[in-house]
Amino acid sequence: MTNATAQRKKMLEAPVAGLVSRLAVPTVASMLVTNLYNAGDAWFVSRIGTSASGAVGIVFALMAVFQAFGFLFGHGAGSTISRRLGAGDVAGARVYASTSFFSALAAGAAVSAFGAVFLEPLARAFGSTDTILPYAKQYMRWILLSGPFFTASCVMNNILRYEGRAALAMVGLLSGSAINLALDPILMFGLGLGVTGAGIATAVAQTASFAILLSMFGRGRTASAFRPGLVSLKRKVVGSILAIGSPSLLRNACGAVAPVLLNHQAAAWGDAAIAAMSIVGRIGFLVAAVSIGIGQGFQPVAGFNWGAGRADRVRAALRFTAAAGCALAATLALPCALASAEVVAAFRNDPDVIAVGAPALRWQSLTIVLNHPTVCTNMLFQVLGLSGRAALLSTMRSGLFFFPLILSLPRFWGVAGVELAQPIADLVSFAVSMPFLAHWYRKSKRL
Repeated sequence: MTNATAQRKKMLEAPVAGLVSRLAVPTVASMLVTNLYNAGDAWFVSRIGTSASGAVGIVFALMAVFQAFGFLFGHGAGSTISRRLGAGDVAGARVYASTSFFSALAAGAAVSAFGAVFLEPLARAFGSTDTILPYAKQYMRWILLSGPFFTASCVMNNILRYEGRAALAMVGLLSGSAINLALDPILMFGLGLGVTGAGIATAVAQTASFAILLSMFGRGRTASAFRPGLVSLKRKVVGSILAIGSPSLLRNACGAVAPVLLNHQAAAWGDAAIAAMSIVGRIGFLVAAVSIGIGQGFQPVAGFNWGAGRADRVRAALRFTAAAGCALAATLALPCALASAEVVAAFRNDPDVIAVGAPALRWQSLTIVLNHPTVCTNMLFQVLGLSGRAALLSTMRSGLFFFPLILSLPRFWGVAGVELAQPIADLVSFAVSMPFLAHWYRKSKRL
């Protein structure tokens, strides 16, 4: 029995709860460690000063752009790959894998070239103030160099997950995170490079992670493979990748624009407000990473079984994923809600930063649990190829609802409007997504 055949048998026959759990554990671990690294990176940079800490939010927006293209091709191909493997079509899966991988490298290179030419205007567009700008430019130069590798790594990570090989994806991600955290203090403080050291550490880590993930596909351990000769420009292949991946592109595009709008709105209250919301964003995403990680463990199970015509197993996996994700997200969010000032102070013990960050973290912690059912609904529709509904739902939390809220609430509520925009967007997104999920669930029982 080949590896691909054994993997397919496991995905279609193993008990659903245990299967989702086994796939979710390495994915959640990867998300948590990656975001702990992000939080650690923010902590090291914040040692330099408030303006340097604000630069982290600017760079986060740039990385979201690279990630948006990585997820466009990664999710766009990964969803089809899991369904193809569920149906036993390994050759077809490899065409989608190769096309998405090389497309991601090209897209990442294009973004890097554009950013290198328009570095300062881009930094200002992302919300840099005059005092944050020098730090943001130092950091961004290195992120632009490693951007294509970061984009392609997102593709490889998603393909491994959709194949049900989340443990292999975890190795690549955790290795990069460990390298980054090890290099940060050495380069920033040991060699006195400051923010430039943080940028170099991130670039080296992203390149190393790319190399490690790529090696996973060269040892015969995966069904997918990357070959230039397998790249297809056929409308069916490219159109499918772009259509199914568009929800991820939209979600990550909103994720790139959202911090820019947030930075611009927070700038009215100075660098401290920008730094505070950057810290809260990193902490909030750390909690949300659990929801995303469990959802990513659910996706290959849903894809394989939907491709094999097992809608009953898809529903069972969805029920387990929703319950487990909400419980874990609540467990992580509660300490942040109860000790919000202390958590923010651990990153930047500045009274002005804490004054803005503590209430923002408290409100976000109280509503972020509702983000998990919204994420599950979006991921379900995407892996099943229901791109229209997935695209709509993917834009809500960080785009469709957040954009008007962050642009309007500060006019009426001042800095409290900045703090409350995301929690309110979470509430509205949850209310809108649940009817979509209920309708699909009832309909799937008749299949």
